[in-house]
Amino acid sequence: MADPADPAWYRLSDKGLFLHLRVTPNAGRDAIDGVELRDDGSAVLRVRVSAVPDKGKANAAVVALLAKKLGIPKSLIVLASGETSRFKTLLVSPADESTIALLQKLGLN
Repeated sequence: MADPADPAWYRLSDKGLFLHLRVTPNAGRDAIDGVELRDDGSAVLRVRVSAVPDKGKANAAVVALLAKKLGIPKSLIVLASGETSRFKTLLVSPADESTIALLQKLGLN
């Protein structure tokens, strides 16, 4: 596992906070497994959801899980890229320092 405090798996921009995820749909449970270092040197947050990857159900489950863990409304999280891929980028907007602190704690799970 990578260092969860390493900001490689998220990036703050003027649009908000971009989160880089690796999603496993159709899992036995909904969970955030922590930060993982990929072979190419990038880092992603591992997320598992029990929803099937059909008609956006898994994407909606990922958004709902992250919103719940961050304590923010689902409407503040949008899928920026990776609609049909396991590797996704989500945008949390607006984002502040407290959101970043919560993200770092999520990476420790």
